[in-house]
Amino acid sequence: MPEFVRAKNPIDDDLNQIERDVRALKIEYEQYFGGGRPRPPTDTQWRVDSMMRRWNERTGELSFAQRFRFNNLSQTYAKYQDMWRKKVMQREAATAQHHYGAAAKLIEAERARAAAAEHHAAPHDSASAPGDTGHSAGRRAEKKEAAFALALHDPEKEHEKVEKLYHKLLEARSETGESAGAPSLGDFEKFVRKKTEELKKKGGHEIEYSVAVEGGRVKLKARIIG
Repeated sequence: MPEFVRAKNPIDDDLNQIERDVRALKIEYEQYFGGGRPRPPTDTQWRVDSMMRRWNERTGELSFAQRFRFNNLSQTYAKYQDMWRKKVMQREAATAQHHYGAAAKLIEAERARAAAAEHHAAPHDSASAPGDTGHSAGRRAEKKEAAFALALHDPEKEHEKVEKLYHKLLEARSETGESAGAPSLGDFEKFVRKKTEELKKKGGHEIEYSVAVEGGRVKLKARIIG
């Protein structure tokens, strides 16, 4: 008798992958907090966030059983995220004298940079301060690494570009040892939307965001390019 093979459902495959990734992410975070990993599992978390967002926007395509399963996975993941965020904050507080929310620090840094830019006649990299020797200028140049940059017009409709920028920010923070206290993807998206709106009110149409390492610290910058 012929055998009937049940066709695979791509939605079920994605839900299975989400479940596996959440389980793997939980193990990787336990290793990180236990000292077994030098850096948080940002790659796995970025993959889970992307899958979650994709199906959260396409719930109309899910059957009742699939929607029930996806909701359970979302609730479990949200619970884990809250737990990981609290542990990261505790870890940060143990090594720093003052702890501020990562998104708040980004906003504060951007405001300071914007205020300085208003009184700036030329970019920092194009000239040396009076009295600088070639050696001192060279040392400053060594402390500033090449930036990753991309342009945004409407973050609400450019999820993939915002996620890419977020991923580059996490990579840079991991390389400089600033991974603790990193913002969640949701907080980062809110910051980018708010910052883009602020710069558009100043006459900007397209905003360039860049991630660079200056003096051993990660800097996220935004500027009007069109």
